[in-house]
Amino acid sequence: MAVEESIVIESPASVVYEIYKDVEHWCDWDPDTKSSYLSNGFQLGSRGRIVPTKGMGVPMELTAFVENRSFTVKAWIPGFVMWFDHELKAVGSGTEVVHRARFDGVLSFLFVAKLTRQIREGLPHTLQSLKTLAESRRTR
Repeated sequence: MAVEESIVIESPASVVYEIYKDVEHWCDWDPDTKSSYLSNGFQLGSRGRIVPTKGMGVPMELTAFVENRSFTVKAWIPGFVMWFDHELKAVGSGTEVVHRARFDGVLSFLFVAKLTRQIREGLPHTLQSLKTLAESRRTR
């Protein structure tokens, strides 16, 4: 099961990626995030925690990244894993931004329906906020 949304931002991928790397400020542009951090910064294998505005906080780990192109974080509770993929693709003078949430695990049947609905409703707002922030930084 996956939920995906995209938007085009009139800023280079490097501007968006710098926003992504500032993990402790994800809550500034993601209305569904109350707080987040990675203990060793934005590097492969770094672990931390993400606390949504609705629901319980969960541990997370940066599992993959390609500078200015993509990154994935994994969040989990026993029996349930969520992957959050973030992809950047150059389009014209801007960047297409894709956010995707994927779910797995033996207990996923308990969480997927509710989380899918929340994420599907929240992603357009999150991406619009990211767009506003990135475009305001484009001319700096």
